[in-house]
Amino acid sequence: MSSTSVLPRAAALHAAAPRKRRKQGVLWLTVPSLVWFAVFSVGPLAAMFVIATLRWKGLLYEPSYVGTENIAHVLDDPAFYDALRNSAVQVAVVIPVMIPLAFMLGYHLSTKPRGYRILSILYFSPGLISISVTGMIFYGVLSPDGGVNGALRAIGLDSLVTPWLADPATALPSLIAIDLWRGVGWTAVLFAARLASLPADVVEAARIDGAGRLRIIWQIAFPMVKDYVRTLTMLQYLWTLFTSAALILLLTKGGPGTSSTTLSYLVYAKAFAQRDLGYSQVVGVVLLVLGVAGMLLIRALLRSSMENTR
Repeated sequence: MSSTSVLPRAAALHAAAPRKRRKQGVLWLTVPSLVWFAVFSVGPLAAMFVIATLRWKGLLYEPSYVGTENIAHVLDDPAFYDALRNSAVQVAVVIPVMIPLAFMLGYHLSTKPRGYRILSILYFSPGLISISVTGMIFYGVLSPDGGVNGALRAIGLDSLVTPWLADPATALPSLIAIDLWRGVGWTAVLFAARLASLPADVVEAARIDGAGRLRIIWQIAFPMVKDYVRTLTMLQYLWTLFTSAALILLLTKGGPGTSSTTLSYLVYAKAFAQRDLGYSQVVGVVLLVLGVAGMLLIRALLRSSMENTR
């Protein structure tokens, strides 16, 4: 091999060495975040599966291994199936109502109508109110002598007066209505921020061609931001599925009976009220499976046209 061919090769190897060292240095910088992820994300998930195999009343008690006994206990408990049904109803109502309604409100905000800044604040405000304040407000509004029943009596509809949070037929629908009140406006503002970045010439061309507002919303704007709609839908699905326990604890405590008990609240009730950590973590595993399955389903249903053509 001639010296003229060896020299360029040696120069290339010499130049690649600093790049390799820099790459190794960047990899070392990721170690703290990986450790954090392992300790606070992977660790609790692994612990959930382990605790699901234990009979354990809490940190002050000695756990004992029971294998699949907790699974059998959960599957034999009617309260679990009530909670599963209530969670399914909650998700099946909240997501199909909230996302389209929020998208239409968001599109309206993105067109910057008169007073749109005030509307944005009003839409976003319910999501900023703490859950404890929200519970206190609606406890007063929905109590037997509260605002809703008072309004019904005032207009002569006494036959519709009911204890909304204490009636098995209305407890869960009342909680669902509160979820929608809290989430629609907040989601609409997020949609508006995304829709504001759409090319104005595309929308204007559609208007010139005679497209009405609904056609522009669903046939032009929606396909262009479908990836963002998918992301917000998945987030709202997880929020609804996993975080219903707080509001239920404040307003109904899962009752009357189990009429408003969801899987999220059942995890709390079994772990902290009934001191059955094994049972609660089995339900937690069910929640995890439902969360992953729901996200995959939403991803498939809202697959963007670009992904379909790949």
